[in-house]
Amino acid sequence: MAAAVAPAISPDGRLVAYAVVANGGKDGYPDGSPYGSLWVTAADASTPPRRLTDGTARDLAPKWAADSASLLFTSDREERGVAQLHRILLDGGEDIAKALTSWRGGICDHYPLLDGSTVALLAEDEPTAEDERRQAEGDDALVWGEHLPATRLRLLDVESGVVRTVDGLGGRHVIGLAQRPDGGPLAVLSWSTPELDPGVMTAELHLVDPGTASVHALGAVGFDAQPPVWWNDGGVWHLAHLAVTPGHLVGALAVLDTVPPATGPAVGHRNLTARMPVSPTELVQTAGGPPLALFADGLDTALYRLDPHSLRFHLVSSAPGALAGLSASRSGQALAVLASTAYEPGNVHAGPLGGPLLRLTDTRPELRGIRWGVQERLSYQASDGLPLDGLLILPAGRTRADGPFPLVTLVNGGPYSRYADAFRLNSVDCGQWLATAGFAVFLPNPRGGSGHGHAFAGTVAGAVGGDEWTDIHSGIDLLVAQGVAAPERLGIGGWSHGGFMAAWATGRTDRFKAAMIGAGISDWGMQAGTGDWGTLDGALGGSTGWEGPGPHVHDRHSPASYASRISTPVLILHGEEDTNVPLGQAIHLHRALRHFGVEHEFVVYPREGHGIQERAHELDVLRRVRAWYDRWL
Repeated sequence: MAAAVAPAISPDGRLVAYAVVANGGKDGYPDGSPYGSLWVTAADASTPPRRLTDGTARDLAPKWAADSASLLFTSDREERGVAQLHRILLDGGEDIAKALTSWRGGICDHYPLLDGSTVALLAEDEPTAEDERRQAEGDDALVWGEHLPATRLRLLDVESGVVRTVDGLGGRHVIGLAQRPDGGPLAVLSWSTPELDPGVMTAELHLVDPGTASVHALGAVGFDAQPPVWWNDGGVWHLAHLAVTPGHLVGALAVLDTVPPATGPAVGHRNLTARMPVSPTELVQTAGGPPLALFADGLDTALYRLDPHSLRFHLVSSAPGALAGLSASRSGQALAVLASTAYEPGNVHAGPLGGPLLRLTDTRPELRGIRWGVQERLSYQASDGLPLDGLLILPAGRTRADGPFPLVTLVNGGPYSRYADAFRLNSVDCGQWLATAGFAVFLPNPRGGSGHGHAFAGTVAGAVGGDEWTDIHSGIDLLVAQGVAAPERLGIGGWSHGGFMAAWATGRTDRFKAAMIGAGISDWGMQAGTGDWGTLDGALGGSTGWEGPGPHVHDRHSPASYASRISTPVLILHGEEDTNVPLGQAIHLHRALRHFGVEHEFVVYPREGHGIQERAHELDVLRRVRAWYDRWL
């Protein structure tokens, strides 16, 4: 299925470029990665979208040159799976898209600089002669710690094609950067290693002179830090970035700000979003003015701008549903963003700051011919009185008066995620798919998620399955009491952390007649030791297995510990190549359920990671999940 991604508004604010991606698969890209084509359209919708590339390769990540006359993008059109940097002139066409690099191993990301002649590249080291010899001889032994190559910062001179590597960063793994809007230094964010754990724990900021490639270290930044943005306050340059609220591994993202000194490390990072009841999701740089930010706000998304005098974020506008991929013109007065509402999938929108946003794309018009279930916004209270929100999708063509219905509760992942009042339809977010088959679907936003500030998100630290479970349980009780849900026909499911919650629920109660556990955690101790986010998983589960012989806190939070209590029929789905939640988690639960004679089905998807990408696999998940709930509910 096609989807618009990566909107990029031109520096002059007149045009918007974006990519349209479509599923791969065994007959296309073996890893299921998307094909991509590039498109461009007028920001004021005065002209229809125009396709720039034909979509037979992976053409992605469009970014504008400083003069708004050409686009730079990555493409593997020369060698499948090996992305190179390309440039295309807007008054040209597909036949004059020019490759600017021939870097063996490919380009990971790119950042056009303001001088117009230099592009900052993120790329792994090219293979050496020794690497090629070992590959030719079949010597594929992996030395742990060296098995993931670091992405390094390179500077490409567009005219000559010469690429310089910035050596002053050592062997650190670069994940993002931003150039100061006056053409000054690059603010570079790096990890000590490409591994998520401990990479996200070891983030540092640096300043790099794009002319001399000299490096100035600014020191460590917060857990799970995101690439920085520059802004200017009365001639003083600031750096701001997103990271988890300081002092915590589990909690809401915060906007942190510092003034980088001329020498030495940065001193202190002020939390600009402390005590805000909303959660920042994206931070965007303008031409030196205060940054813009998107905030998750309950079921909606809001645009804020930083007031440089009060150092507080002020609301600019709010939109129902989900906004993502925010892009701003050089002045910050024109925006492009992906927007989705209850019955409209994500499409590119653009407009003036604070003004109406016009829809520029229509990538899935065929969806309007389908009768979807009515999606209602829910507001209710937890058992301790905390206000909560969520969504209810009624069976297609039905009203509440037609109830009670079989109800499937789908729990979001993360846990730091949320359900916005937006349209979602894929193998993981299959609420509307179930609604077309006669099910009501409950999409709760329990504690641990985003959209309600730090305290709300941090509740689950060392206590997964506690308050978040009672939050979900309270919502189900409400829908039963209102006559929406048939109490004898309740199901539950979810993916990732939602899969954990589904497994956890089956060990808490026998009220569910069917459960679906997608890429879910069954043992938090094993997850902390083997998952990509090990340290974070240890903080969620409450302990790690190497803290002594036990008993361990994480055992009390692990669904496998309660397998003897489970009587609910369980469908387990997992990607074979998942490293976020490794396949062993599903095997562990499968063996526990088999030991206790619990009715269950265990399905593994080859080549898939933590999500499902190949079209055939997506269809199998959708059909299998619906058939499972049909059978038991």
